[in-house]
Amino acid sequence: MTMEIRRDRYLERLIAHKGNGRVKIVTGIRRCGKSYLLFQFFKRHLIETGVKPNHIIEIQLEDRSNKELRNPDACLAFIKKQIKDQKPYYLLIDEVQLMDEFEDVLNSCLHIENLDTYVTGSNSKFLSKDIITEFRGRGDEMYLRPLSFKEYRTIQPDKPFDDVWTEYMTFGGLPYCALLPSREEKADYLKRLFDEVFLRDIIERNRVQNDAQLESLLNVISSAVGSLTNPKKLEDTFTSSGTGKLSAVTIKQYLDYLCDAFMIEQAERYDIKGKRYISTPYKYYFTDTGLRNARLNFRQLEETHLMENVMYNELCLRGYSVDVGVVEINERQEDGKYVRKQIEVDFVCNKADERVYVQSAFSIPTTEKRQQEERPLVNVGDGFRKVVVTKDNVIRHNDENGILIMSLQEFLMDERALEK
Repeated sequence: MTMEIRRDRYLERLIAHKGNGRVKIVTGIRRCGKSYLLFQFFKRHLIETGVKPNHIIEIQLEDRSNKELRNPDACLAFIKKQIKDQKPYYLLIDEVQLMDEFEDVLNSCLHIENLDTYVTGSNSKFLSKDIITEFRGRGDEMYLRPLSFKEYRTIQPDKPFDDVWTEYMTFGGLPYCALLPSREEKADYLKRLFDEVFLRDIIERNRVQNDAQLESLLNVISSAVGSLTNPKKLEDTFTSSGTGKLSAVTIKQYLDYLCDAFMIEQAERYDIKGKRYISTPYKYYFTDTGLRNARLNFRQLEETHLMENVMYNELCLRGYSVDVGVVEINERQEDGKYVRKQIEVDFVCNKADERVYVQSAFSIPTTEKRQQEERPLVNVGDGFRKVVVTKDNVIRHNDENGILIMSLQEFLMDERALEK
């Protein structure tokens, strides 16, 4: 029997939205487990809670044998034919974008009182966020991310943390990849997936004319993960490197394509003391570090930057809105004069009325290094919680500045670590 990796967080959310009169839309990057969540975990829940199998209508549109159901009228007629009484029915459609005019079909399903509808999709139109706009007010989106480290850890619970961390940081959290037995198979799977699925979908959906330009931009973004940048800066990079000219306008378009495809996410800069957003530059993080590393053929595995990327994804997973913080300070120079300077807080995390500032510090072996990492937090000047997360094996404690220091292992394994 193939091992299952539980996705309880998402299953519980689906269950909580059951029967609410809206279309439940499961979105997310390709191969992150959307179909398995719906057709295995959620279907199993329905049956275990007394729903008869003949009251679960399953349509797998990617299956060739269901080709006729890609016709919207045929599909709607098929759905109505399955409903034979007034008891609740559950409609599960996979890869719904393969059906023409699927929006009309889903809208028609909303008019069937005893039908509860759930759909997934991951390429073409559904690869982007368009579907959420289309169903604003009538659809509930659930964004499914790749495996968190804690979910990934369940595959090898007895293996040392450092070994599992290295594997997760390198190969990411796509479920199928996580279950492959060897590093070679993982690397080969990710490289093929990137080129044959992700890249092709983005190019076809957006009718990209110059594939080479998009691929060059991907290489630059992959190499500079977590670095401040913007389209103009990237344009200058292309010009100075001699790899050809790529305009800031085109770069902005390509970055939007990658964000819409859930491949990368943009973190905005926030002036903490000024209480305002700074329009540019931004930071970009990969939704899955394995795909980022595959793009670079696993040649640039800088653990400092990958740790920051993983932490960003984990904070977003926990429901925080995550920005890059900026703090302005007056710094005294050797000549005694003061100079205005900006220093950075890695993550400003907001959730409802809660705020926490988080620094990613790969290692803090000395007091001097710790003070350097804490400097932005010390200068924030408000009473919200401030945390430094380090790869070092440290015991959770508050230092003399009131800053909480914890290990990466605790941060990743305890979802409430920032709230204690």
